[in-house]
Amino acid sequence: MAWVLLVVAGLLEVGWSVGLKYTDGFSRPLPSVLTGAAVVASMYLLSCAARSLPIGTAYGVWVGIGAAGAAVAGMWLLGEPVTAARVFFVGLLLVAVVGLRATSGH
Repeated sequence: MAWVLLVVAGLLEVGWSVGLKYTDGFSRPLPSVLTGAAVVASMYLLSCAARSLPIGTAYGVWVGIGAAGAAVAGMWLLGEPVTAARVFFVGLLLVAVVGLRATSGH
């Protein structure tokens, strides 16, 4: 169950990181509230997952999902450049997430 919570927390991290773009410096109320709620929910779920997973693994996976997801969302939703190098490095992030999962002992 901790891994499910951690993946959901990582996806919420993607949501709030992309949501920051839509808050316009927290001047737009609805995107700001949704982004804030996603931050709180993401960190809460991370803390729940860290009860039974090593913090280094939990945090690393959470950050990896968030970073890779934000990069992909930026390319897909926000028109950021899609280059071979960016795709390669996002792939490396995902390899690192899988590696942390595989070596966590849980």
